Amino acid sequence: MGRTLTSPILSQFTKILLQNQVEGIYAYGPKNLLGTTVVRLALANAPAGTKALVQEFCQTHQLDFAFVDHIPTLAEPGVVLMDMDSTTIQIECIDEIARLYGVGEQVSAVTAQAMNGKLDFNESLRSRVALLEGADEDILNQVIENMPLMPGLKDLLAGLKQAGWKVCIASGGFTYFAQALKDNLGFDQVFANTLEIIDGKLTGKVLGEIVNAQVKARILGELSQQYGVSNTQTVAIGDGANDLIMLGASAMGVAIHAKPVVQEQAAVSINHLDLEAAFCILSTSQNTAWS
Repeated sequence: MGRTLTSPILSQFTKILLQNQVEGIYAYGPKNLLGTTVVRLALANAPAGTKALVQEFCQTHQLDFAFVDHIPTLAEPGVVLMDMDSTTIQIECIDEIARLYGVGEQVSAVTAQAMNGKLDFNESLRSRVALLEGADEDILNQVIENMPLMPGLKDLLAGLKQAGWKVCIASGGFTYFAQALKDNLGFDQVFANTLEIIDGKLTGKVLGEIVNAQVKARILGELSQQYGVSNTQTVAIGDGANDLIMLGASAMGVAIHAKPVVQEQAAVSINHLDLEAAFCILSTSQNTAWS
């Protein structure tokens, strides 16, 4: 799928598959969704190395792909659980708070290591938040006012809502920002960390249970039960190492502009398109009628 996908490129792709012993290729008619050309290919067999072959071709032609055995269907209820920072929005909120407070370099360095899986998340979060002690609460509002949404987010939400799906956030970031997204965009539920604020100042502490990788995965299971949704109808979307367990626990884990460690392990990795790609993939489900 991609904005550069054309019939000649698709023909070239199928020829390459056939030359590499991929048999029984059935191509569903290409469709245009959200400005993106999308086609689903069903393969009777996929020899070892097929995924690498597809990946190389798509990288060359600036396309994205999902090489999966199962795609949840929009024809039935489902749940999408999304990370927030660098997933639903284009920034890491804690880095923005730190920048405005004058401790940006110290905090950003720790954030980068944590998102690449090189530090324990709980301890890295506490150490970063400690550097924010004394910051004015008004800084949080400044971040909200300049919080850039990830492209494709509104299209993804609209499509999922129309299909009757539930869309929630589980974030290692902060409720201050997650709640703003819920209020403004209509997420069903949000789960994040709570900054302690006393007399309008951040104390440098986090209250309650930290939303780490294990907690995110647990939340996905709880939401599935709460909404009466089969696990085969669950999707998780994230970008950092803190999302890996959640992605693996879902029926379809989607890495969006993700860190290398996440791209290596996620079922689906989106690099050229944005969040609209997740809806495009779901829209190709066999039991879903094209519109």
